[in-house]
Amino acid sequence: MAIAGDCGACHTEEGKAPFSGGHAIASPLGIIFSTNITPSKTAGIGDYSEAQFAAALRKGIRGDGSQLYPAMPYTAYARLTDEDVAALYAYFMHGVQPVDIRPEATALPFPFNLRFSMAAWNWLFADNMVYQPDATQSQAWNRGAYLVQGLTHCSTCHTPRNFLMAEQQDKNLQGASLGTWYAPDITPATLQGKAHWTRKMLADYLATGHAANGATAGGPMLEAIDKSFSRMTPDDRNAIATYLLPATQAVSEPATAKTLTPVQGDDMPQSLAGLSEGEQVYRDNCASCHNLSGQGLNGLPALQHHPVLDKPTADNVAMAVLQGVWPENGQGMIGFVDSLSDGQVAAVTNYVMQDIGHSQVTISAARVQALRKGGDTSPLMVIARVGMAAAGGVLILGLFWLRKKRAAKR
Repeated sequence: MAIAGDCGACHTEEGKAPFSGGHAIASPLGIIFSTNITPSKTAGIGDYSEAQFAAALRKGIRGDGSQLYPAMPYTAYARLTDEDVAALYAYFMHGVQPVDIRPEATALPFPFNLRFSMAAWNWLFADNMVYQPDATQSQAWNRGAYLVQGLTHCSTCHTPRNFLMAEQQDKNLQGASLGTWYAPDITPATLQGKAHWTRKMLADYLATGHAANGATAGGPMLEAIDKSFSRMTPDDRNAIATYLLPATQAVSEPATAKTLTPVQGDDMPQSLAGLSEGEQVYRDNCASCHNLSGQGLNGLPALQHHPVLDKPTADNVAMAVLQGVWPENGQGMIGFVDSLSDGQVAAVTNYVMQDIGHSQVTISAARVQALRKGGDTSPLMVIARVGMAAAGGVLILGLFWLRKKRAAKR
């Protein structure tokens, strides 16, 4: 369950002991450092009772009574049963080595450094209901629902949020920007739409990061596959596919090429002068792997009909160009963050989206620049400070009025 919950992704920093914390999590409000969740009694959760562990996991309340930030997906873990919480507690207390090192503390700017404010946020948005099986659905469907809604916390990325950073429940799993990468719509209607998925394709994608419809994982999803989904049981991956695709139909899967594919296209020098900037960048940097028209080359991924080109934003294509796509095992794609300018990244992204993907979605150099810097700044900080200033102004006026009223009675 710790694997399914992807606990290691946040609480294990590369090169350090498992679950010892210190991983820097970028949020719209600043950097949040993950805590040590080893059974260390001096730096971790070794003194937590099972009840305290459950409160942290499902309610976002630390052992000392203070509030956790919802970067910890306790709003999803609230779905966990008492039995599974007990099993997780036993694992972290007895199956994890204690590490007596306290990671760097989170220090968000005012007013978000006041953790007690999260109690009001929880009152407004947190749902502490444990998952209740649907008797009208199959055992596999219910297992998938339990995983998607709870442990694997899919809505954390795939559901858009309101201005207070709470998930919009009426748009559950309908896709959301993570600041840089875009987590696509994974509702059944979309998965069975233009870039058609079957349960087998989806289960294969969760296991490997690749699917027969051409989909390839990148960014946070690739990390989740490497560290969590690929290590889950086939039954659990199939259950997730059953829940996300409650109805599916047979689709012929494309044959895998077994012979070398020649580079196709007109490379005559006289034809190159009329190329757009995007096509020039593509030919110089991408065609050697993806072929001149995006058909794929020698087993490397095709861009034609790739599901990423059907998205309502071009952010994921631009992020793949900037950062590359590197699974823990298997072939990867290099990033061009240091070799291509914002204008060149925008140009090649638009070429891939429009000329290869036949999409009307475009991206600007300014947006690429924002992606390169980590995404747009959240307005929540300004909203909070303006709100607190307004509240302070009201309080001062109220005190002034009260003093004046008292003076009039003398």
